[in-house]
Amino acid sequence: MTAIQGFELVAGATSLAPVRREIPALLPEDVLVRVAGCGVCHTDLGFLHDGVRTRHPLPLILGHEISGHVEDAGSRHRDLVGRAVVVPAVLPCGECALCRAGHPTICAAQVMPGNDCDGGFATHVVLPGTFLCPVPGAGPDPDAELGGIAGLTLRHLSVVADAVSTAYQAVERSGLRRGELAIVVGLGGVGTFAAQVAAERGAAVVGLDVDPRRRAEAPKMGVGLALDPREVSGKELRSRVSAFARGAGAPATGWTILECSGTPAGQQTAFGLLVHGATLMVVGFTLETVAVRLSNLMAFDARALGNWGCAPELYPAILDRVLAGKIDVVSHATLKPLSQIGEALEEVRTHRADRRIVLVPDRKEVS
Repeated sequence: MTAIQGFELVAGATSLAPVRREIPALLPEDVLVRVAGCGVCHTDLGFLHDGVRTRHPLPLILGHEISGHVEDAGSRHRDLVGRAVVVPAVLPCGECALCRAGHPTICAAQVMPGNDCDGGFATHVVLPGTFLCPVPGAGPDPDAELGGIAGLTLRHLSVVADAVSTAYQAVERSGLRRGELAIVVGLGGVGTFAAQVAAERGAAVVGLDVDPRRRAEAPKMGVGLALDPREVSGKELRSRVSAFARGAGAPATGWTILECSGTPAGQQTAFGLLVHGATLMVVGFTLETVAVRLSNLMAFDARALGNWGCAPELYPAILDRVLAGKIDVVSHATLKPLSQIGEALEEVRTHRADRRIVLVPDRKEVS
C-alpha cells in the first residue's frame, strides 16, 4: 500500500469528496492503521452541515470511530504491528500536567481523528500509537467472529471507539450504583449504549426518545420504561418516572440523568427532571442555546457534568464487557461499504438510520 484512499471535507462543501493521499513517513510515535470499520457519528454531520469547525484546517478526512489492524509503525510502537486495535476517539499525549493529573480527555495536545488529523473514512489512517487498545483474541481477518458472539467482528468494534466508550465513561463518572435510577434522554447512537451500561450496572433505566422504533427496541437495551417526551412531558413525565422508580425499588432522589440526544428539547427535558441530589450528565452536543433556570441545581443540591470522549485506560474494561456479551454492539450497528458514504451520511442526517452505521473499506458485500 503506497497511498490512502478516502473521503475528505473541503471548505464550503456539503458533501465529502474522494481523495488519494500518499502515506507519509512515520514519526517514531506514529502508527499506520488499516481501517476495518469507521462508525458514522452526528459529530461528522456537525462538521459537514452545521458549521462546527474542525481544529485542523480543511481539507480533512473525517471519521473518528475506528477499528483496524496496525500495518506499520514508527520506532516506539513496533510491538503493535499486526495487532487488531480500537482507536480511542480522543488520544491524549500522556505526558502533560493534565494527563499526569488524571485528566486525559482535556489534554491540550490531544488528537481526535477526523478533527485534529485525517480520520477513518479511508482505507488507512496515521495516528499516534501510544493509547491504541489491542483487541484480545483478534486475528488478521476483520470479518472473523470474536468472543464467541454471533456476528461480532472487528468491524463492529469500531463503535467502541466513541459511542460505547463515551457512554461508559459518562455512567462511570456519574457514580451510578446498583438499585438507583438512570434516565437516558435520547436512545440513539450513544444513548443505546448508555442504557445498556446503566442496566448492566444494576440500575433501573428509563429511556426517553421521540422515535417509536427506538422505544420499541428499548427493552433489549435494559430499559424498563420507554416514553415519548412529546406525549408525556412536564409534571406528567416526572410523575410517570417517579412511579416507575417506586415500582423498581429505586430512590426518589439521586437520579442519574444522561442527556444523549444533543437537541435543545432533549436538554430541556433532562434539566426538567432534576430531583434532590441528582446528577445530570451532558453527553450530546448541539450548537443551539438552551434556556434553563440554573438555580435549580442549587435548590436541588444537584450537579451537572459534561463528558468529552473517554479516558484510554477505560477501554480494556469496555472491550472485556463487549467480548463477554454484556454490551451488545451487533444489534445496534450495521455495516455499509465506504463507497456508499454519501448515502450513509444522508441516512443519519435525515434520521432514517435505525442503527449506528459502520463504513467498511474495500468490501463489496455486507450483511
